[in-house]
Amino acid sequence: QVQLVESGGGLVQAGGSPRLSCVASRTILSIMNMGWYRQAPGKQRELVAGVTPGGSTDYADHVKGRFTISRDNDKNTVYLEMNSLRSEDTALYYCHAQAPWNKDLQYWGQGTQVNVSS
Repeated sequence: QVQLVESGGGLVQAGGSPRLSCVASRTILSIMNMGWYRQAPGKQRELVAGVTPGGSTDYADHVKGRFTISRDNDKNTVYLEMNSLRSEDTALYYCHAQAPWNKDLQYWGQGTQVNVSS
């Protein structure tokens, strides 16, 4: 079993640049596809950024150029750097891990709330 623990959320001013962190309890995450999802009130949960074990990244169109996902395998940690935050970025952000060989082998964090004020 793997636990994912997010941190870094909170109340942020519009235009701010917080960094979210996701720490895994096991080193197995170095071979997992990692992603950040978010869910705003009244909206579906959406993938905002993902990174593969090989380092390939993918972003939702509305965060390209503003958000950066990265991983530090030595620290079992995945980061989401968020720049130029907008009110529309307000959401509960979740860390997610999934085995490339089995989509049913996956883990979710509890989520960290990001509130953007203007």
